Amino acid sequence: MKRNHKLISIAALVSAMALSGWVLPACSAKKDGNVFNETDVTEGEGNNNTGTGSEGSSQDVSKPETPEIEMPQPQPAKAQYVSVTASGVNLRSGAGTNYFAMGTAEKNTLYAIYGRQGDWYMTYYKNKPVYINANYCTVVQMSKNANEDVEKVITEGYKYMGVTYVYGATRYHDGTGKKLAGFTTSAFDCSSLMQYIFKIGADVNLQVTTRTQVVQGKTVSKNDLQRGDLMFFTNSTRKDKVGVERIGHVALYLGNNYILHTASDYAKIEQISSTRWSYYIQSQRML
Repeated sequence: MKRNHKLISIAALVSAMALSGWVLPACSAKKDGNVFNETDVTEGEGNNNTGTGSEGSSQDVSKPETPEIEMPQPQPAKAQYVSVTASGVNLRSGAGTNYFAMGTAEKNTLYAIYGRQGDWYMTYYKNKPVYINANYCTVVQMSKNANEDVEKVITEGYKYMGVTYVYGATRYHDGTGKKLAGFTTSAFDCSSLMQYIFKIGADVNLQVTTRTQVVQGKTVSKNDLQRGDLMFFTNSTRKDKVGVERIGHVALYLGNNYILHTASDYAKIEQISSTRWSYYIQSQRML
C-alpha cells in the first residue's frame, strides 16, 4: 500500500506541475563527450522561423551600404611623334643605313610615328613611308581630340611633311568642292594644304585663300585653342593692313605649342616661335 501511495503522490505532483505551467526539461545526452540538447539548432543551418543562419540572429540588422566608387573617365588616346634632335638626319626608304635617303629631317621638327623596326621609327615624308634612326630623335606625346574627324584631318596632314612650299599652288577644289584641274600633292602653300586635308579628312569645304578661310567656322579665343583649330597670322608684308587683308598665313594647331603647316620652305610640324606669336591674329574651329 505504501508503494501505491507513493506512485499516486508522484502522479498527482506531475499533474499539479502541468496545470501550473511547468514543463519538464527535454532529454539530454552526451555526444563525443559534450552535452547536447535535442532542441539545439545545428551550427550552420538556418532557422525556418527566423530565416537566419548560424551567423545571423532573429533581430533585423541592416547591412552597411556599399560606398559609391567614382569611375575614372576615359582619356583621349595619345598621338606619338619623334622630335628630331640633330640637323640633317636622313629619312630612309627602309629600316637601315643601306636604304636610300629620301630626304633629311630638320632639328626640332616632329614626325608622326607609324611603327618601329628595331632602332628605326616609321613615319611619312612627301606621301611615302620613310624611316628615321631612333638615336637621333626623342618621342613626344600629345592628347588626341575626342572628335574623330579632327584626327582624320590631322592624320591626312602627316603624309605631306617635306612637300615643297609653292606660293599660289593650285587648289584641290574651288571652295565648294568642285575639283580643279592641275592640282598636285607635290606642291602646297599654307591655305591649299589646309583646304586639301580638311576635304580629304572630314569632307569640309574650305575656301581658297587665308583671307576667305578666316571667316569660316567658329572663332575661338587664344586661351580656348584646341587640337585641330586653324590659327591665322599676319606677316611682315601684311601686318600694317586692316581687316582680313592683314591675314597672311594659316596653320593647324596640334597642341603643346606645335603647329602643322607649310612654312616658307616646306610642310612641317614645329613649335610656334615668339616671332610668329607676335603675328597671331585669331583662330577658327571648323569641326
